[in-house]
Amino acid sequence: MSDRLDDPRRDDALQTAARALARSANVAVFTGAGVSKESGIPTFREPETGLWAQYDPMRLATPEAYRDDPPFVWSWYEHRFGVAAAAQPNPGHYAIAELEHLLPHVVVITQNIDGLHQRAGSSRVIELHGTMHSFRCVDGRHRGFGWDDFADQREKPPRCPECGDYLRPEVVWFGEGLPPDALDAARRLSASCEVMLIVGTSGVVYPAAAMPMIAREAGATVIDVNPERDSLSQLSAVFLQGPGGEVLPELVSAVRAHLGA
Repeated sequence: MSDRLDDPRRDDALQTAARALARSANVAVFTGAGVSKESGIPTFREPETGLWAQYDPMRLATPEAYRDDPPFVWSWYEHRFGVAAAAQPNPGHYAIAELEHLLPHVVVITQNIDGLHQRAGSSRVIELHGTMHSFRCVDGRHRGFGWDDFADQREKPPRCPECGDYLRPEVVWFGEGLPPDALDAARRLSASCEVMLIVGTSGVVYPAAAMPMIAREAGATVIDVNPERDSLSQLSAVFLQGPGGEVLPELVSAVRAHLGA
């Protein structure tokens, strides 16, 4: 399918997707790193530009790496937080947030840890891989600390205010399971949604990547918005080619027109 905005086949696909969304009482939006890439946040898995093409994930994103060299791992996440804090939500984030105001029930299931969906106005967000905006002590006894809770500490990594152990970001590292509550909520939503809108993910990281399959098997209409076709495109009833920041505002505009809003 061509990505030209005046391609009649693309317009047909756009209208099909918009009608499905406009008729749905329960929508899941499943997002990945491609959404935040348009805000200047690097992805992880692109062959030449992704973070894992430049850095060894085993030295930066495992419990063992943090145990062996806490200051090194902490400095990397501190840098990543700075990148995320400087980034702004893009039109794709805002379009997803607008769907909440147009449709009865919209929930975002995201693999991203940057918080840009919330900053764009999405109020119902399931963070499958955690968040870089919350911290816990290494053994997990004390959770939910923010950057302000240790802003006056000079030691890096900072120490837990409760037990004195090192703090770490509440993100999912290699070798760790997804947060059980988030995973259960995502599975329930995927199994009950009428439409699943996929944006900016290649669907290679499991168990998160199973959500579109769960949705399709339960009878949902799956819509895929991505610059290129991938394995998830094969599951979709509608494929809209292009970056989310370009496609989603147009899609939301079409939904609004179908609703007469």
